[in-house]
Amino acid sequence: MSLLASATSITRYHVLEKLENPVTEAVYAGLQQDRIPEIDDVDTALSSGWTSLQDPYIPNFEGASFVYGSYFIFSLRIDKKTIPSKLIHKYLAIEIAKKLKASGREFLSKNEKQMIKEHVINLLNLRIPATPNIYNVLWNYESALVWFFTHLKGPNEILETLFKTSFGLTLKRIFPFSFAESNPKMSAFDRDQLLSLTPTSFQR
Repeated sequence: MSLLASATSITRYHVLEKLENPVTEAVYAGLQQDRIPEIDDVDTALSSGWTSLQDPYIPNFEGASFVYGSYFIFSLRIDKKTIPSKLIHKYLAIEIAKKLKASGREFLSKNEKQMIKEHVINLLNLRIPATPNIYNVLWNYESALVWFFTHLKGPNEILETLFKTSFGLTLKRIFPFSFAESNPKMSAFDRDQLLSLTPTSFQR
């Protein structure tokens, strides 16, 4: 989801640690290390990694192109190959028929059929292009805040893991409760009141 879209959803994070100086070079190294690998010509079904905001299909972080004032802006791209089940069934039936004819048998074992199915899926993964999904990342290093432009569970989990792998930094998701709790202007009395709150059930 794009930060330039007319309607968007955002997940906010607090970054718990700091990078060693020079910070921009450290971010560049992390982005380069885990930039999105292409999987169109391999049998891999899922790929994820960093890409650039301006051209997400040709990742390029040269010249500090991801730096905008006090912000780092880039994208998380997740490529996934989805093979229709009917296509798997078609080629599985063809390969089983070939195997039976070559062996002169009438039946194949369960293990043999499973091996043929895995082979079919691998072949189809080589032929079918991956569908890319792109989610923008806005990182204010000075305030230790990250805005990730989606609420989807899967992409958020990948972001949290990849952020740690690339930069050695931990992301803590900001919920309304945790945001209120971390407010430096909150008095001790108000904080005690907040911590004493319990969930309300709206079920009848």
